[in-house]
Amino acid sequence: SKQEIKMRKIDSTKVRPLKSEQLLRIEGHDFALRPGFGGSPIPVGIDVQVESIDSISEVDMDFTMTLYLRHYWKDERLSFHSNKNKSMTFDGRLIKKIWVPDVFFVHSKRSFIHDTIVENVMLRVYPDGNVLFSLRITVSAMCFMDFSRFPLDRQNCSLELESYAYNEDNLMLYWKHGNKSLSTDEHISLSQFFIEEFSASSGLAFYSSTGWYNRLFINFALRRHIFFFVLQSYFPAMLMVMLSWVSFWIDRRAVPARVSLGVTTVLTMSTVMTGVSASMPQVSYIKAVDVYLWTSFLFVFLSVIEYAAVNYLTTTEERKQLKQRGKASGMYSIDAVQAMAFDGCFHDMDVDMDLTAFSDCCEENETRARAASVSYVDTARIKRKRSLKGSVGRIILENNHVIDKYSRIIFPSVYIAFNFFYWGL
Repeated sequence: SKQEIKMRKIDSTKVRPLKSEQLLRIEGHDFALRPGFGGSPIPVGIDVQVESIDSISEVDMDFTMTLYLRHYWKDERLSFHSNKNKSMTFDGRLIKKIWVPDVFFVHSKRSFIHDTIVENVMLRVYPDGNVLFSLRITVSAMCFMDFSRFPLDRQNCSLELESYAYNEDNLMLYWKHGNKSLSTDEHISLSQFFIEEFSASSGLAFYSSTGWYNRLFINFALRRHIFFFVLQSYFPAMLMVMLSWVSFWIDRRAVPARVSLGVTTVLTMSTVMTGVSASMPQVSYIKAVDVYLWTSFLFVFLSVIEYAAVNYLTTTEERKQLKQRGKASGMYSIDAVQAMAFDGCFHDMDVDMDLTAFSDCCEENETRARAASVSYVDTARIKRKRSLKGSVGRIILENNHVIDKYSRIIFPSVYIAFNFFYWGL
């Protein structure tokens, strides 16, 4: 309508902008070829700002990093006239129409350019043809880890950048500002690692079919936090080993107590070892944590074997004593092994119950024998009660086998020496 045409004429703020393609003369050049095609290799500078290290996986042997990747090069085909010598900034829609370096991440598993809310790509062109191309990328790459000292290990990982199509005769990839080309966020932190160092380096990579390529390295050194593994693995293992030593102070006749304690500690150590192995890659070499846990398991297992030896020697010794004493005339005593079958405990020879003997003597002698037997049993019970009330600890120490006495010293001493050697390496 005439009114709409009139309103458009009045609105002088709406000016049809000049297309960027026309300003940069994109249509007049073939951007399928690199700048300076046929001449010397084009230098492409790189600088990187690491935003975060998102995760490090020991099982998959990889790491995930988010970074800002910036490229610098000069393409005279994009030069333009500017009175104020100001650059022009574009988003990702112009990238597909011009030449950009084909940098990729070597040994990467997954990578993507962030696209929220729009694609995180920026292109800045200066009047003289210098170009800044910036991307925000998250990449997951391989890290070849050595777990021989796990969890006391230090890992060195690197993210490698390289041109895919252009070898060193066509493209020269280099760090734009030398060692200062790599910067990191001050708040980067990891739950299980302490980042000791970030560094940038460069080198060459050779491929038999295509030649030599420039390669850039983002190196970072990691040291593992040990406190988590102390709480989850080492401390429980220490407690189980020390708990197994309790059996050395338990009476050797208390078979159920010592056997159940030994079996419980062995099973608990097996659970701890299984939990640690489940969170680790299935490597073919021995790790430091395996040495510690298997040694702790050996100490717990030997404590069970120690009681088996004590039990066997005790049984053998008491059988020999019974054979030496023989059977008293007219009296039959309960064998210690048979008594153990009823209550699971050995019994002192001094307090074994004597069965009432059948005698062919006269009634008067039989009455006297019964009176003497009752008096003997009562006296034995009184002595036992007094001894238990007076010094329970002394009775336990006296009733322990000589192997137990040596084990109380040898087991803790060897285990402490092992810990000093292990943590000192």
